[in-house]
Amino acid sequence: MERITERKTEQMQICSTMEVEVGGNTIWDEMHLIHKCLPEINRDEIDLSVEFCGHRFRYPLLISALTGGHSQATAINENLARTLEHFGIGMEIGSQRPLLKFPELEATYSVARKVAPGAFLVANIGASQLINQPESSACTLDEIQSLIDVVKADALAIHLNFLQEAVMLDGDTKAKGCLKAIGEVAHSISVPLIVKETGAGISKSCALDLKEQGVSALEIGGAGGTSMALVESHRAALHQNPKHERLAKSFASWGIPTPISVIEAKNSGLPIIASGGIRSGLDAAKAFALGADLVGVARPLLCCAAEGPEAVVEWLEVFFAELSVALFLSGASSVREMKGKRIIILGRMGEWLQQLGYDLKNGW
Repeated sequence: MERITERKTEQMQICSTMEVEVGGNTIWDEMHLIHKCLPEINRDEIDLSVEFCGHRFRYPLLISALTGGHSQATAINENLARTLEHFGIGMEIGSQRPLLKFPELEATYSVARKVAPGAFLVANIGASQLINQPESSACTLDEIQSLIDVVKADALAIHLNFLQEAVMLDGDTKAKGCLKAIGEVAHSISVPLIVKETGAGISKSCALDLKEQGVSALEIGGAGGTSMALVESHRAALHQNPKHERLAKSFASWGIPTPISVIEAKNSGLPIIASGGIRSGLDAAKAFALGADLVGVARPLLCCAAEGPEAVVEWLEVFFAELSVALFLSGASSVREMKGKRIIILGRMGEWLQQLGYDLKNGW
């Protein structure tokens, strides 16, 4: 348990105190909404609510998976959870892998449901835990259901973090059979299944493969926010391992940028959570124009949660005000109306889409 706790603590501290984002990788600034000088709507009547996985969100945001399984996680998750019912938003629990071996860590996860009994909560396990690894056996379906039950979750997220696993000091890199295992989970659990990437994005082909397996929704977790490769580079430096530090740093920019991944993944027809470098309500509005159903935010809220629930509330209030203004100036009275709004795409984002075969003049 000490080894797992140490790793979780290191990752959290690195994310909250060190530079873990690659500048200029989100390319949100290369996407422009069209200003509507006569909105013909009232800003105070804009509806920011959405339906997702059978749950009504008053605001279209999910706090993406952050932490769990170590001593500092309880306070952070409690501070985050105290905002959930106030805003009517949802939250993903951090990876529950440690809980499978150490039941005494349960409080670091279950505190979220204790504080927010009516909120939309998402349990969480990694795809690499669904198959046998050199030092661990695959989770059973009963074990996975138990993780859902611990937090009385409304959905389960299976996270894809093979970039991180490949460059970390002690990663699990057996991946053969994961897709089939995801399908088995999708058809066995009692709640919807969300598959989420953790910073490298989901392509069209993978999105379609996941849909065939019965997945309910996708969180694309694109490149442009926290780089887990960069996190592992910093972590290798802490352990004085220059080889892994260099290896991980080489992949700091790896992945499909978030806006591109939203466009790619929505070809599946599944509900889409856009996450990865969304740092303002304006970014969120652009994601909705591309077709996202929700947005996910992690690192900025982790930093706020370390200060206290008041800091989380303040950050979210500004975020939703930015989103409201963006919709107002685009002439959209709801998140639903924001979808399909005309956008201008320039620079690297345009080049990505052209090489992927999208027609920029006629949409996608």
